Amino acid sequence: MSNNGKNILFVVPLQEQLSIEPLPFDSVEFAKMPQSNCMKCGRKMPLPLLPLHIEECKVTETKSVTYVTVLDDEDENVSGSTDQPSSHHTDLEQSSQICPICQISFPTDVISYHASMCGEGGRAFSGSDSPSTSTREELPGPSTSQSTTSLSAEWKNETDPQNACRMFCEELLSQNAHCPSLSLLLNQFDTVDEQDSTLVSFYKMNSANWSAPFKCRLTGDAAVGKGVNRHVLSLMMQKLKTGFALNLGASAAALFEGEKKHCVPSASAVLRDSNLFRMAGRMIGHSFLHGGPCLSGLSLPVAILLTGGNADSAASALTLEDCPDLDHRETISLLKKTELTEEEMTRLTDLCLFWDLPVPSLSNRDWLFQQLLSHAVLGRIKCQIKDLRKGIKDTGIWPLLSQRLDSHHVVFPRESVRDITSQEILQKIVWPKPVDDEDDEDNDDSISVEKLSVITGYMRSFIEEASPTMLNHLMKFWVGWELPEENLVLELVTAKFPVAHTCFNALRLPCHYQTYAAFKGDMLMCLNSVNSGFGLV
Repeated sequence: MSNNGKNILFVVPLQEQLSIEPLPFDSVEFAKMPQSNCMKCGRKMPLPLLPLHIEECKVTETKSVTYVTVLDDEDENVSGSTDQPSSHHTDLEQSSQICPICQISFPTDVISYHASMCGEGGRAFSGSDSPSTSTREELPGPSTSQSTTSLSAEWKNETDPQNACRMFCEELLSQNAHCPSLSLLLNQFDTVDEQDSTLVSFYKMNSANWSAPFKCRLTGDAAVGKGVNRHVLSLMMQKLKTGFALNLGASAAALFEGEKKHCVPSASAVLRDSNLFRMAGRMIGHSFLHGGPCLSGLSLPVAILLTGGNADSAASALTLEDCPDLDHRETISLLKKTELTEEEMTRLTDLCLFWDLPVPSLSNRDWLFQQLLSHAVLGRIKCQIKDLRKGIKDTGIWPLLSQRLDSHHVVFPRESVRDITSQEILQKIVWPKPVDDEDDEDNDDSISVEKLSVITGYMRSFIEEASPTMLNHLMKFWVGWELPEENLVLELVTAKFPVAHTCFNALRLPCHYQTYAAFKGDMLMCLNSVNSGFGLV
């Protein structure tokens, strides 16, 4: 591996003569290959080399038909007879089996090799001569998870859509808890583009069971457990909104464009041909499946199409804010004016002719406005939406979207719904309690009641005056992602800087602060390190 040209490769010159003599068929190098017998000479040899051997087999054939029966593997003698053809046919019929996948008859010694390659089955061989089944088997069928067919109906009967989504995800994850885990290793010492390449490569994996247990590790950070998973899922969803630092030529790697509450998939052909939108669909479904952040701020027509809605319903929900191209938006908005100048009419006419639409007139303005807006927003991203839907189906949450229409706003929330309020955080905090002096006489690190009240007051003031963006950073620093957990533990310790233990939802604050300004400065420094320091200053 050259690591994209960053590693130096040394070519060592040959100093000895290499033997070019062909290896014998019984060589140990062929021990792991599937074996078969030659029907002419009866010799046992690797199956891939059998066609070459048949062309060079020196056994002379008589003019009469010779029926050959292969004996045991250890016996290389061949018996032929022209008087008992029926017994030979019986032996051949008994030594053949029907493939359960393609329903074609194959010899017994070949059926196992064929089955490992038939259909979409993977190819993996064990140490013995016979091939073994792949550890991750692919079966033909739809892209949705096969395990969702056996889910119970409890989540369907739940009245609250939030609880229904939670019950569906928990049941799907529990059914796949025994499956091999999906492991992601992210190096904290890598550059931003190298980390983005790691995330893209991971979610571009084919035949992965995205409802299997998910385990993340950070090279260069001692943190382990659920907090690391939260950090990676939050980082991944943030990259979906801001873009990946990938070298894709002149095209930016921002998968979504437009205003904050009206984002639509990018119409870039480079991103579409790179299969990045199916990867994005897997990220969206995988984060939702594990209770992580959802992709908020999508345009309503795009969300309708992603959840299985028809094109007419999506087109009826279009607004001018959904058009990401400001020039096209300004030109289309001219149709709402009562009178147009000659220059404005020329702009409209050029755009209509470029998109194969009739020129504007007094009778077709409303119809033309809808057609131009639909083409500017949805007409150029049909393939992108299709790939996004495929990626969502790969994660196994499509039954929830198709059978619970009220879950659509949970999977694709509006941008304003995801804003965290200070009161929401304050209600979930488990505040530290003062320790009785009699029980704490032998503890040198005891925190006095005065210090306890001062530091907790600083923390309450910091949360109340923080902006929604800063509250998101606080939750990322505290628990690993921007979603507040039920119990946010707050502790006071003797330390230099604030430290978060994301797996336990615990935030430890030093008790040495004398002023609110010093406390706020250290907190802002910590919150600005959520993407690089992961909970530590």
